[in-house]
Amino acid sequence: MTSGADDRRGRHVVSALHVHLVFVTNYRRAVLDPAMLTCSEQAMRKVCSGFSAEPAEFNEQDNHLHLLVTYPPKVAISALVNSLKGVSARRLRAEFTGRVNQHATHGHF
Repeated sequence: MTSGADDRRGRHVVSALHVHLVFVTNYRRAVLDPAMLTCSEQAMRKVCSGFSAEPAEFNEQDNHLHLLVTYPPKVAISALVNSLKGVSARRLRAEFTGRVNQHATHGHF
């Protein structure tokens, strides 16, 4: 087995865990503008740093986001995704209240 540059090394483990996440707006509505995408990228990068994860790639369109994350084995994917969704949605609602509420359906973004 060869080790790559993306490998994480611990005392007794070598790992290279990646996850590709796609976050879609409700009903695939084209809600996200460039300012909202920048805001969500900053929020997601901050959450990843809190989990000792590294966002490898971040691509966006007006109705969904792609995020490729490299994470350590101690991180539960469900906890990471829950935090990414929660923090980014709260931040977008706080900063872009009018635009989000215009497209929100039953309180879900």
